[in-house]
Amino acid sequence: MSKSFVNKVLVGGALAAGAAVWAIAPRTFSDKRRNYVPSIPDAWYAHRGLHDAGSGLTAQYANESGEYVALARRMAMKAGYGSPSVAGAIAPENSLAAFAAACEAGYGIELDLQMTADGEIVVVHDGDLMRVAGDPRRVADLTYDELTRIPLFPTDAPGAAVAAPLSGSLEKPPLVTTPDSAPDGYFQHVPLFTDVLKVVAGRVPLIVEYKFDDNSKWGPRDVELMEKGDALLQAYSGAYVIESFNPAAVNWYKENRPEVCRGQLSWWPQGEEKPSDPGALAKEYAAGALIFDWISRPDFVAYDWHGGNSPQVRLARFMGAVPVSWTVRSRDELAQCDDWFDHHIFEAFVPDEQ
Repeated sequence: MSKSFVNKVLVGGALAAGAAVWAIAPRTFSDKRRNYVPSIPDAWYAHRGLHDAGSGLTAQYANESGEYVALARRMAMKAGYGSPSVAGAIAPENSLAAFAAACEAGYGIELDLQMTADGEIVVVHDGDLMRVAGDPRRVADLTYDELTRIPLFPTDAPGAAVAAPLSGSLEKPPLVTTPDSAPDGYFQHVPLFTDVLKVVAGRVPLIVEYKFDDNSKWGPRDVELMEKGDALLQAYSGAYVIESFNPAAVNWYKENRPEVCRGQLSWWPQGEEKPSDPGALAKEYAAGALIFDWISRPDFVAYDWHGGNSPQVRLARFMGAVPVSWTVRSRDELAQCDDWFDHHIFEAFVPDEQ
């Protein structure tokens, strides 16, 4: 092996390492100071609110989730939602009741923003309502008025992870239509972000996630979501930070609202959620390696809790990014990742600090 070849390899390796460091680097300290950027408030962040139906409430976490569900119901009722006579869910994920329950318990809140067919900003995670309401229709195809007549987890017992399918929802094509009127009795529906902010009213800090159908694309409707969501946050006096899997969304804050603490969401693709398309999978791996952080220059990295000890997260932390875990669902998971994160987004168990 020639000396010149070895030199080229060394130079190439150094250049690659330098490029990786440049790509992963977060916002600089001088930029933070110049824009008076606040740090992430120190709190436990309840994933989609403190809820008694929805995300994370699977059989895998049944040993600890009963205590969590009971706390969610107790805190929701304390806040004036539901009553002991309500047999079903009273505080489903991303509902006003779940957010009120988190406030009563003293937890920060992580929540998700999307836009309806009529341009309203609502709080809901999935692109459709199948998992949370048994309704396969997409949020982007429904008006907010329609959403007020679609109950979340309408027939499900507390602790349900997935709503029972509505009649006609599994047909090809689905036969579900919006009821002419809201159902009788107590229920929760997908809320307006404005109403969520009124309920929280600055009592606990928020992590606000902007959601998109495709994080590799960017169009006028995506910009509209950013502008409308941010306008609501500008009128809000409570503490919040923003995050997104889409680096263009985080970059929007870099360009338009540099004074806001911003975070890049990411994960290392694994399990059943890995894209099957090779091109999409390659993009996910690139995002998981944080090489798109040069677009967003985040203040924090919100990473799947499994990856806290990964080289990219450790490097980002070394360079000044604050690591935030998602989503921790048991004391055992917390014990495995606690050393690698400064803050945690949690559900399905009650942290001992409570």
